[in-house]
Amino acid sequence: MPGLMTMMALAWASSPSSVKLCFSSGGGDKKATSANPLLKKRSSSSAHLLVGRGRALAATATATAFCDEQHQQTVELMRRLGEDGWVEEHMLSLLTPVAEAWQPADLLPTFAATAEEQRSQVAELQARAAGVPDDLLVCLVGNMVTEEGLPTYMTMANRVADINDATGCDDHGWARWLRGWTAEENRHGDLLNRYLYLCGRVDMRQVERTVHHLLRNGMRTPEPSCPYHGFIYGAFQERATFVSHARTARRAALHGDACLAKLCGVVAADEKRHEAAYTRAVARCFEADPDRVVRALAAVMRAKVTMPGELMTDGRDENLFDHFSAVAQRAGVYTAADYGDMVEHFVRRWGVAELGGLSGEGRRAQDYVCGLPRKIRRMEELAQDRAAQMEAQSVSFSWVFDRPVRLR
Repeated sequence: MPGLMTMMALAWASSPSSVKLCFSSGGGDKKATSANPLLKKRSSSSAHLLVGRGRALAATATATAFCDEQHQQTVELMRRLGEDGWVEEHMLSLLTPVAEAWQPADLLPTFAATAEEQRSQVAELQARAAGVPDDLLVCLVGNMVTEEGLPTYMTMANRVADINDATGCDDHGWARWLRGWTAEENRHGDLLNRYLYLCGRVDMRQVERTVHHLLRNGMRTPEPSCPYHGFIYGAFQERATFVSHARTARRAALHGDACLAKLCGVVAADEKRHEAAYTRAVARCFEADPDRVVRALAAVMRAKVTMPGELMTDGRDENLFDHFSAVAQRAGVYTAADYGDMVEHFVRRWGVAELGGLSGEGRRAQDYVCGLPRKIRRMEELAQDRAAQMEAQSVSFSWVFDRPVRLR
């Protein structure tokens, strides 16, 4: 449709009537123009310039009108889903009722116990934590800091017009999802933060400074031009955190820390439910508006799904996030290959390859997205080959009292 509308606008701009209008509006005496070939040439050039401007303005106006129409269709879809019970049935149903939800106090030593029981519980926790290697601690701290950046994430999600929580206590489905999701996520940082404090293995002041810096620095993401971008980003981000926490849980168990394994396991389970919710939202949007959603998916992929903790720093290491990511890659907690697997998973889950009736731009987006997993894997293979030829490198992390941790 956009291609057809643009062609119609250009056809109108180049029609004889429009050209004649441009010539006549150029001013000047017809006789004087004929007597002066140079002046005639200039008038002709001016006319062509005006015709070109007319074409551009007409095409721009048509494209703008089409985009406005598409945006309005998106707004209406979002409002309908938020008001007709779809969000309640397919997303809010994935949130755990507060009375049934786990809380950090359920999983860690608590002051509800006697002083002797507290000391015994903390001593047992610290004894198990003693076997956790520094690289896994770095991964754990980086994940925890990312979880603690939650106020920023809620603010960013609330930028999406027409489905946001305008008053702070709106009753429509999207607003209740945003607050309910935030409430569940809030426990993740609390839980991991308390474990790190009790285990005695990390420099909590440096960890706390990192959280402080991250909240001050915020989060860098492309401004969403429509809700589809936010849903797609949410699906990818929740799956990435699920993978990271689940892998940390498995490694903690291998090193004898059953408590940490359980903590990371319950966080991963939450992330899995949240991933399912955002995945359902994108799938529903694909059903109603496949062309625009596949283009939104391609736009998000081209911009790359950056981690929300990208701007973390401890005040010393300006490249802290890169170093944390390198440790996670080497430890197998979260790798570039996982990103390729995620793209492939969502392409298959949303049936992107089977979409039909797309515009030219939509088909190009479809081809790009479907070919992306192969490109990512090839890039990962090349990166692994280069890394194998490099010398081992370590960096001191303030989180673990400046002990060196290997990056590669």
